[in-house]
Amino acid sequence: MKIALLQESEINADMEKQLAGLFRQLNADIKQIDLKQVLDPENPISLVYCIDNDKVLGMALMCTYTVISGIKGWVEDVVVDVEHRGQGIGRKLMEKLVELGKENGLTEILLFSADKRIEAINLYKSLGFKEKESRIYVLKTEALIKKN
Repeated sequence: MKIALLQESEINADMEKQLAGLFRQLNADIKQIDLKQVLDPENPISLVYCIDNDKVLGMALMCTYTVISGIKGWVEDVVVDVEHRGQGIGRKLMEKLVELGKENGLTEILLFSADKRIEAINLYKSLGFKEKESRIYVLKTEALIKKN
């Protein structure tokens, strides 16, 4: 089993298909963006994945951005294949993102988790994440998605 940062050179049809399948396990209702667009060099994102015998077992992404209050990371799309949960894969993926965040000088790593995702919340807390006293708001608009 290997945890690694996905490189653009590793993207092929099989990898795209496996990652798309994982994302559908997380949320089948959200339209996915093409993986090459996600990993565009101008998009500051890290995608870590777990692979074993050519099967992708999990993934987690973190985008980074700089604002007046610091250099931050935002974790998204953490998912482990349903058949491989409970084996510590999610922990290893998150530890890799935290390691990358520290290497890149992030001042804060943030994430959102739905209240119903109890196992995920317990994982994040065990890694030192604390609940922030704030609310998250969303405005969804297709016009904000870059079209190719």
